Amino acid sequence: MKKVEAIIKPFKLDEVREALSDIGVSGLTVTEVKGFGRQKGHTELYRGAEYVVDFLPKVKVEVIIADNLVERAIEAIIKAARTGKIGDGKIFVTSVEQVVRIRTGESGEAAV
Repeated sequence: MKKVEAIIKPFKLDEVREALSDIGVSGLTVTEVKGFGRQKGHTELYRGAEYVVDFLPKVKVEVIIADNLVERAIEAIIKAARTGKIGDGKIFVTSVEQVVRIRTGESGEAAV
């Protein structure tokens, strides 16, 4: 099993959720996060004062999926989240050693 984490622009969340649902991903976790990469933030004007916004609002989507779905999930996320502009985000894939469903005690892929 793998954990796929995607850091995306907040307004792309619904499209990414639908794209993952279409390939058979049954559950996901979403967290509102802030950060920056090459984008390095931006300058805004508020009540006549200019200030720098270093950390930009993003959304982190996490899914645990079977190994055979990883490439399809990555492609689905890229297709749904891409705007072609800087700050579209990143995808991280890590191995998951064990998953246990608390309610039933199921483990492994049955728990996902």
